[in-house]
Amino acid sequence: MRFIVMLLSFVVSTQVWAGELTKPAGKVLLTLSGNIENTNEDGKAVFDIASLEKLGAVSFQTTSPWYNGRTTFTGIPLQKLMDYVGAKGSVVKVTALNDYTTVIPINDFSKYNVILAYKVNGEYMRIRDRGPLFVVYPYDSMPELNNQIFYSRSAWQVSRMNIE
Repeated sequence: MRFIVMLLSFVVSTQVWAGELTKPAGKVLLTLSGNIENTNEDGKAVFDIASLEKLGAVSFQTTSPWYNGRTTFTGIPLQKLMDYVGAKGSVVKVTALNDYTTVIPINDFSKYNVILAYKVNGEYMRIRDRGPLFVVYPYDSMPELNNQIFYSRSAWQVSRMNIE
């Protein structure tokens, strides 16, 4: 019986996430392109803040080079977002509003529980405050995350991601 319940859950979750995603009603903040299976606009996946929040938020506290003391970040786990769009690649090219670009190995997302933050200390992030979206690692969780490699992958004002 347990097997049947697990199988049904898998089938239902696969059907919900497979194919075309719902279109956002609000202002588009994030566009995912490249090697993805699930789209909602001309071969891309676009998201407003409400559609990101529907995926389920997580929060953690960490110190970082950009804020004083421990800061609480809230956002969508990037591994969950990759799963949702059916990402099939090894890296994500992240581009910010100012055209800053960084390349992040997709396996970082599950290995380090990286999030795409949209809130800092409970407040939505504004463009002038590194928002509206910020790739954040839980820097305090592992000593190896406190170095320039991971800081350079932590793009703020994220607007586009291309899965390669």
